[in-house]
Amino acid sequence: MPAPSQPARSRSLGATGPAVFPLALGCMGMSGMYGPADEQESIATIQAALDAGVNLIDTGDFYGFGHNELLLGRALRGRRDRVFLSVKFGALRGPDGAWTGVDTRPVALKNFLAYTLVRLGVDHVDVYRPARLDPAVPIEETVGAIAELVKAGYVRHVGLSEVGPETIRRAHAVHPIADLQIEYSLASRSPEAKIFPVLAELGVGVTAYGVLSRGLLSGSRPKGPGDFRAFLPRFQGDAASANAQAVERLRALAAEKGITPSQLAIAWALAKGERIVPVVGARTRAQLQESLGALSVTLSPADVARIEEAVPAGAIVGPRYPSEQMAHLDSER
Repeated sequence: MPAPSQPARSRSLGATGPAVFPLALGCMGMSGMYGPADEQESIATIQAALDAGVNLIDTGDFYGFGHNELLLGRALRGRRDRVFLSVKFGALRGPDGAWTGVDTRPVALKNFLAYTLVRLGVDHVDVYRPARLDPAVPIEETVGAIAELVKAGYVRHVGLSEVGPETIRRAHAVHPIADLQIEYSLASRSPEAKIFPVLAELGVGVTAYGVLSRGLLSGSRPKGPGDFRAFLPRFQGDAASANAQAVERLRALAAEKGITPSQLAIAWALAKGERIVPVVGARTRAQLQESLGALSVTLSPADVARIEEAVPAGAIVGPRYPSEQMAHLDSER
């Protein structure tokens, strides 16, 4: 399995953000979204990522009802100066695990951040972003409140997540936006049409999550009732069968290069632009090592074209979320 043979060249989170390692580590899966996770292995994976040079770590204050931030706090003890912390806020949950809405009011987000700082054991976060657009709160109010936190020293940079061109422009007019976090992969290419051109114009970076489409592109499948992928359309019924054929085509191309489908999918995302930083959701050191191997994969324009011919835009059947959730995504409007 390839591993990076030389230091990886950093990428910038937009025109105003920090220079970061070309891959980020997303920690959501370490707090139950894909079923039970081993806490000690999660901590070992985070620390192995830092040792490998990964310095952008992504979490959300609602992942595991705060569990993820507490886990990160333990993993980063004594290592805070080696990491850029990206935190999402605003998603509301009930004690039964239900998702009950979004709250990005200034008074709410300042409260959320206060709890985040304690759980992480830090005095500031590097990028703070609303997880979704709150239809009841103008984006100017939300970004203005984060800007106040920047001025106060509790936040370094402002980010966004899953919003469309108009919202990006309105937010950027209030305070420079470092990066947009959005799902982007061979399976989910809609940002290319309208969102990426605006980001390039404004100098906003991209942290691309779901680069493996939650394991779909690697051939992974839901592992039980605690795995939220069982509720996603791409993993269900006829769609799952159809998507397996596309994955086989990707697997064949990867085999030609002596790499895994995961590594090819990550290498494709890296090749799509210097402003893109893929967020890999490794839950184990083995998964992390596999993802890091993508940094040694060089894809020519002809390689990229061949991959996109094998898995063209729209080839993957089914939306990335159930229809009710898709309707609430500002990025899909």
